Amino acid sequence: MLEVPVYSMSGDQAGSVQIDPAILGDRVRPALLKQAIVMYRANLRQNTVATRSRGMVSGSTRKLYRQKGTGNARMGSIRTNVRRGGGMAFAKGKQVYSREMPKKMRRLARNNAILAKIVGDEALVIDDLAVDAPKTSIVAKMLTGVGASDGCLLAVHERDENLLLSGRNIPKTEIRLVGDLNAYDILRRKKLIFSKPAFEALVGDPVSLRPAADTSSE
Repeated sequence: MLEVPVYSMSGDQAGSVQIDPAILGDRVRPALLKQAIVMYRANLRQNTVATRSRGMVSGSTRKLYRQKGTGNARMGSIRTNVRRGGGMAFAKGKQVYSREMPKKMRRLARNNAILAKIVGDEALVIDDLAVDAPKTSIVAKMLTGVGASDGCLLAVHERDENLLLSGRNIPKTEIRLVGDLNAYDILRRKKLIFSKPAFEALVGDPVSLRPAADTSSE
């Protein structure tokens, strides 16, 4: 069993909770994590850049003049990429960067990323995470107290508007629903922080990461 430290909002350690590494894949798989990160980053590319190839520009395909005997350099059609107004030699815009992974692999990569954070002592749980009013200083003070001021991903079990408004202006800090976590978001930040209900959702249902209230209502 692995130990995950539990902290209060004031930054004091209030104990620890245990989690079985078997539900997170049992071991960290670097090759799988790399494949997932490459997929997520590739799918973030908008691929909106576009240039015209030789076939896209207007103009005759006739060879401008004969190959030899004119004293000039050999030349093809007016669409050639070496002439002004011609097409690009390697036109952009036709590449397909998107990648896919099976759902089971994505889930295993997500759980492996969580396991990597726990093994690396970069994961923790906030016992009494609650923000009564949208105030950035409250969340900033909490992150400083638990050593997460250099960047973190905060996983919560349900949407809290006060918490979102309080944390959105803090650099390198992201707040996500636990069910929306993915390997890329977990690994791109130094610390992984769970609220107590979010961690319980992870332990209770490591596949969908749904809180107990959501699973009982189905």
